[in-house]
Amino acid sequence: MVMVIGVGSVLTLLMVAAVAVSVGSSRKATADDDWNAALAAAYAGVEEYQARLSDEPAYVKYGNPSSTFSNPSGSATSTVQLPATLNPAFGLGATGTWVPVPGSTQSSFRYEVDNSTYSATGTIRVRSTGKVGTRVRSITADLRQKGFIDFLYFTDYEMSDPAVVGGDCAVKYRWGPDPRSASCTIQFSPTDKIGGPVHSNDTILTCGRTEFLGQVTTGNPAGGYNNGGCAAAKFEYGEPQYSPVVGLPATNTELKKETRSDLVNQDVPRPGCLYTGPTRITFLDNGKMNVKSPWTKFTTVKGDPATSGDAGSDTRCGSPAALRSADGVDITVPKNNVVYVQNIPLTGVNSATLAQTTSSDRNNKRCLSTSGTKLSINDNSYSQNVVGYPVTNEVPPQSGVESDDSYGCRNGDLFVSGRLSGGAVTMAAENYVYVTGDTTYKSADDDMLGLIGQNAVWVHNPIKSDNTFITGANRTVSAAILSVQHTFIVQNYTKGSTGRGTLTVNGAIAQKFRGPVGVSNGTGFQTKKYVYDTRFRYTAPPKFLSPVTTTYGVNVWVETAPAFKTDGTYQ
Repeated sequence: MVMVIGVGSVLTLLMVAAVAVSVGSSRKATADDDWNAALAAAYAGVEEYQARLSDEPAYVKYGNPSSTFSNPSGSATSTVQLPATLNPAFGLGATGTWVPVPGSTQSSFRYEVDNSTYSATGTIRVRSTGKVGTRVRSITADLRQKGFIDFLYFTDYEMSDPAVVGGDCAVKYRWGPDPRSASCTIQFSPTDKIGGPVHSNDTILTCGRTEFLGQVTTGNPAGGYNNGGCAAAKFEYGEPQYSPVVGLPATNTELKKETRSDLVNQDVPRPGCLYTGPTRITFLDNGKMNVKSPWTKFTTVKGDPATSGDAGSDTRCGSPAALRSADGVDITVPKNNVVYVQNIPLTGVNSATLAQTTSSDRNNKRCLSTSGTKLSINDNSYSQNVVGYPVTNEVPPQSGVESDDSYGCRNGDLFVSGRLSGGAVTMAAENYVYVTGDTTYKSADDDMLGLIGQNAVWVHNPIKSDNTFITGANRTVSAAILSVQHTFIVQNYTKGSTGRGTLTVNGAIAQKFRGPVGVSNGTGFQTKKYVYDTRFRYTAPPKFLSPVTTTYGVNVWVETAPAFKTDGTYQ
């Protein structure tokens, strides 16, 4: 009997212990489930905010200005504002709202938005907090709009631009139900090496062992590429996969708005610099740039079209007197801002009449310089524009659209070169961008350049009357390059008796049409060296243009200390 009682006591103790362990494990399992679910709820908050941005891109300006995350300085003027329609995810404090996670009765989230660097980098920072039971977890995520600079090389159509190089090729995709002629398609050459991600809305054509060292996507629903009967190309990450067509904006004039001084309390807190007519900008390696823009009267304006301008002594962008001086003026690079070069308008505060600006040459499109100087080249007279183009001994292009429009006196053309120092800046032209020399960075970490042409972006390649070149071989361009309506192309790529060496681009190229840089007979640049600026995965030149339809992706996320207690107050 004593033995039976003893054994029964031991079994009872074991049963009690087992029950205690089971209950404790259940509590721990529940706590673990809540802990994991709270993190999932925080993720759901980020995804919900991304959905709002996709539906309404202007949502970047909304947040709760009372949030310490949205307004870390505690200033009276926050960079965010509450939307007209309540967003319960902007709740704060014990009485503030939380948003239930769809399909859950216990999980909820709220988030805070910091857009203070959005105008400079295109990045929005979101801190999302998830709550389940007594568990609270927070994550901070950096969101950036997916766009053209996600690719080293982006093209809408794999064909030459009919408006620039001539021809009667139909502007349509090669993969469509009514495809264009194969003869109109430009191919990648066997020696091309593309060192970064590539997307084409069209079908890519190669001939030989072209090397694609990054992921390649195509708007062709069937995917793949065309090797033209040649040897197959080499794809480091597999043959091109389908990705939806990415739409180019119609114009770059959205950037012109960034120079308006009447919007400082709205979307343009720090206006950039507006220049009018042909404008030459040379980076000086010391944080400054030299600007010559003789037709500019006001570097910031009010209204669209402009009805007034700021006082004509703006040393930030250069005073009109200094801009029209023989040597131009040195100014500090407008860090994290925009420079826009507009065509000379016929009306408004920066206007000039046709009689004031044109000569009779080339259908009233050539410029008289301030002294009326003309150049005599090969028994022909060409008028230089006000910043010195065509250069001495240069014969302007004689064919294609550039023969009518190159160096036009009223054009919003940007002529840029030099070594950028002093941060990030985006420069846009209403007409052409001419890269007139090596354009590089002093600091590969801190400096960043965006070049956006409404029309073509030209690699300046001037030629003499004897078919020889004025500038030396090879050219390096470090920039994010975008031609909104036309192409990135080498000037006179079919001219000359010798090749131009290597065209190096460190950055990204986006264009509506493929632009030739050389031909197989040895003219133009015979070698392309395109290298992706990997910083573009996380940031962008200031206010760089985005596709028509965009989404926001998470570049970086990290879990942080919980922002709120379970009662909703700050930790």
